[in-house]
Amino acid sequence: MKLWGGRFEQGPSEIFERFSGSLAFDRRLIEADIRGSQAFARALERVGILSAEERARLVEAFDEIAAEAKRPEFFEGAEDEDVHTLVIRKLRERTGALADKIHTGRSRNEQVSLDTRLWLREEIDRATERLLALMESLLELARRYPDAVIPGYTHLRRAQAVLWPHYLLAYFEMFSRDWERLRQARARVNVMPLGSGALAGSGFPFDREALARDLGFDGLTRNSMDVSADRDFVLDFLYAASLIMVHLSRLAEDWILYSSEEFGWLELSDQVTSGSSLMPQKKNPDSLELIRGKSGRVFGCLNSLFMTMKGLPLTYNRDMQEDKEPLFEAADQLSGALEMARAVADSVRLNPEVPAAAAEESWVVATDLAEALARAGTPFHRAHQIVGRLVLESVRQKKRPADWSAEELTAFAPEFTPEMARLLDPREGMKSREIAGGTGPGAVAAALAEAAQRLNEMRAAR
Repeated sequence: MKLWGGRFEQGPSEIFERFSGSLAFDRRLIEADIRGSQAFARALERVGILSAEERARLVEAFDEIAAEAKRPEFFEGAEDEDVHTLVIRKLRERTGALADKIHTGRSRNEQVSLDTRLWLREEIDRATERLLALMESLLELARRYPDAVIPGYTHLRRAQAVLWPHYLLAYFEMFSRDWERLRQARARVNVMPLGSGALAGSGFPFDREALARDLGFDGLTRNSMDVSADRDFVLDFLYAASLIMVHLSRLAEDWILYSSEEFGWLELSDQVTSGSSLMPQKKNPDSLELIRGKSGRVFGCLNSLFMTMKGLPLTYNRDMQEDKEPLFEAADQLSGALEMARAVADSVRLNPEVPAAAAEESWVVATDLAEALARAGTPFHRAHQIVGRLVLESVRQKKRPADWSAEELTAFAPEFTPEMARLLDPREGMKSREIAGGTGPGAVAAALAEAAQRLNEMRAAR
């Protein structure tokens, strides 16, 4: 069946039917479509289109369809144009001509917007739950090794020593911003479009506020033309999802490196790794590589819809049907990647002595020494040169920082004082970085506690 056709002398060709049909993918919206249609039936009763008895029959029939849709065979053999047409056909099988009233004053344009918003609202909630679970796992991983020292990197070269929890809190901050973006995207999703009609607003005096309350929306859309043309709320989600995947991919890259034989910092459990079909010794970080790889699919979804929407004249164009597959794809990949990342974080075991040795044998203390000279009155540019020469001499002599005694240090440059030799230990230099947001032990302990409190507040804000 079609929801249109009176103006046409012939039906669409089989080629066009195949090319334009969307049931294969928009079937995922069936629960949302049924829920929206039930609310719309109640709205039709309020404006006198349906009697109470008719509304009850329709709502009950929709419940039956929703239950039937959970069976695997429900969609078998369906040749409907889209999920909305399928639902109306199933409704007509149960209620006869009464089913023809359900579309009174409603356009598929607003119906698609409604269904997508209802579905996406739940997907955002699911993604948010998994994001918060990952953030909790990162905090727990930080608490497991509160005093572990690791080199921090710039240009993938050892730069300055930091605490392991400080490193993990950097990702916690990224994911905190991601949480905010998901919340913002959800707020823009969670406005009710019904009553907009095809583009000019409905010709029936629906109580849109009552519809919004019925469906759990926070507010109403403000312009009927905008509703028909709008997929910004989908792009908002895709952008938020893409940034989460950026952060997951960066974390995956770190841990792929840190768990390699060359680094040896981390060990990943057997549950999140795989072997080689040829090389018996291999333990591959496939879970992390897949997270890193799947990020490209999500970025592609964002770019796809950007390209679809650019240059479309107001209002609705059939191009906009192409929003569903990238949306569904991105939501699936995001949810799976967040779940996988949490499993990896729960499995990680740090070998703290390895990164600590890497910090001690390198010159991550160089900045600490230069700043100590500056605090003692040496202009920083001069201090930078002195320490640079110390590093160069150490490289020539193959000396580690710990190989320098206080006497040798002061003999190298009179600006050094004997007490500055303690800064040759990376742990000592970190103590000077107790500024808020720094890697000083006190600052990190406070940041961990504050992060846990914020996580509790995020959970309470759902």
